[in-house]
Amino acid sequence: MSVKGKTIVVTGAASGIGAQTARVLMAGGATVVAVDRNEPAAGTAARYIKVDLSEPVSIRKAVQAVGKGIDGLCNIAGLPPTQGRVHVLKVNFLGLREFTEAVLPNFNPGASIVNLASLAGIGWPESSAAIRALIALRDFDAVGALCDSHHVDDARSYFFSKEALIVWTMQNRWSWRERGIRMNLVSPGPVQTPILQDFLKTLGARAEEDMRVMDRPGTPQDIAPLVAFLCSDGSAWIRGTNIACDGGMGSHVLLNMTGLA
Repeated sequence: MSVKGKTIVVTGAASGIGAQTARVLMAGGATVVAVDRNEPAAGTAARYIKVDLSEPVSIRKAVQAVGKGIDGLCNIAGLPPTQGRVHVLKVNFLGLREFTEAVLPNFNPGASIVNLASLAGIGWPESSAAIRALIALRDFDAVGALCDSHHVDDARSYFFSKEALIVWTMQNRWSWRERGIRMNLVSPGPVQTPILQDFLKTLGARAEEDMRVMDRPGTPQDIAPLVAFLCSDGSAWIRGTNIACDGGMGSHVLLNMTGLA
């Protein structure tokens, strides 16, 4: 499905899945606005806006620079657990939400929001109390206290951020329906990006077991076309949906969790 003529904002466009998504969208005829703390490679986007998603002031400045007439937002920027629990939750959830909500008035009717979640968020039904608390939190300075209250350490922070993102997206499945704006998720499994080694370092034996089960890690080229499709008009009736793109790992995990493998 075509994205030709659309203006699409991609966060995290300087590397990994974000960079590949920007390239796929550009190749499809979209105008890509890259939003990242680092400048993307030449040819990745039509325009670059610097942002620190852990800082509300930086987010507000970036939203002002984006301008109006937006047809899509791909929230792909994210941090691995090695960056520490507070920073991970600020960038992966609070900052993502803050940026999304602030830029919503700039969207055209029929716009699409695509949030990059993860197989790591598959356990969200078991974390309802902590997720509810994080979704209720608006104060970036109170993240550490929330982590203490709900026993979220550095290793847990990435999983928790993606669990909350999945729930928040589902909760907003119809929030902007009168404007035709939809929001969905893509959940990759392990992907060969610059932060893969950070996950392996943090998760240790668990990650090694996952890698043995899989035929191979994913690549940004596996994920980006799905994100691009969700930006196209062909996905107009997909709303609040979490689509796995994980080489079958999600099915493997669920079947083992239920004893039906």
